[in-house]
Amino acid sequence: MPHESGLTRELRSLLHTQRVAAMGTTSDAGSAFVSMVPYAIVVALEPALACLVIHVSGLAVHTRNLQARAQVSLLVMRPEVPGEPVHALPRVTLEGLAEVLEPGSPAWRACRAAYLQRFPEAEPMTGLGDFMFVAVHAKGARQVAGFGAARSLDADEVRLALAPAPAGQD
Repeated sequence: MPHESGLTRELRSLLHTQRVAAMGTTSDAGSAFVSMVPYAIVVALEPALACLVIHVSGLAVHTRNLQARAQVSLLVMRPEVPGEPVHALPRVTLEGLAEVLEPGSPAWRACRAAYLQRFPEAEPMTGLGDFMFVAVHAKGARQVAGFGAARSLDADEVRLALAPAPAGQD
C-alpha cells in the first residue's frame, strides 16, 4: 500500500467533513465576488474525474459570473474553536473550473445523487427550472493545516484528497 502523507489525510478530512465553501467568482467589470455555497464531493464517475458539485440558481450573481468565466475559487475551512488561534485554522483554497452540467447526463445524475446524499432537504429545489448542478474541477490548491504546515497541490493531489480514504486508513 503506497504511503499517504498526513497532510493529505488532513485535507481529505477537511473536505469530507465540512459542507460549505466560500466561492469566489469574477464579475463582468472584473470585480471579485464571494458567496457561500454548500458543496458535495463526487467520485462516482471515476477517480480521475473527482470534483466538487454545487447546486445554484440562475438568478444568483455568482451563477451568472461562473457561466461567463469558468474560473472559480473555493475556500473550505474548519470552524473557529473558542480559545484557539484563528490564524491556525485548517483551510484549503481550491482553484478550479466550473462546468454547468447538462440535465440528465451521466455526470449530472452522479452529481445530483452525491449532492442529495449530503443535502436530502434540497431535493425539491432540483426540480426548479432556474437551478442547475455545477461541477467544480480543481486545477490546484493551497492547503494550510496550521502554523508552519502549508503546501501547494496540483490537480492530481487534490483528486487524491477528494477520493475516499485508502483501505486501512479510515
